[in-house]
Amino acid sequence: MSQSSAAVTVERVDAGHRYEILVDGRRAGLTAYRDREEQRVFFHTEVDQAFAGQGLAAQLVQQALADVRRSGKRIVPVCPYVAKFLKKHDEFADITDLVTPDVLRWLETELG
Repeated sequence: MSQSSAAVTVERVDAGHRYEILVDGRRAGLTAYRDREEQRVFFHTEVDQAFAGQGLAAQLVQQALADVRRSGKRIVPVCPYVAKFLKKHDEFADITDLVTPDVLRWLETELG
């Protein structure tokens, strides 16, 4: 099924610490985060192989970062995909924080 004929939505799932992208109600991918005070630390993004090549990861991350802006939080791009996305989309530069050793230690503790 092509993306153009499918219903695509992005939802924040707070209980799971992630944003999910749904295609016709089926989860096609996710970007995972943990909140650290005013920062939303993104550490993993994936799209199911069945949905690869449709631009869903970019759509997912775009909408997740827009949600972070609306919430008043800041972005920390530990996830390589989110970091790559931010290099191409400077509209989020004003709310993006650098990944620091302190953030990485904190995230390792959070994730166990």
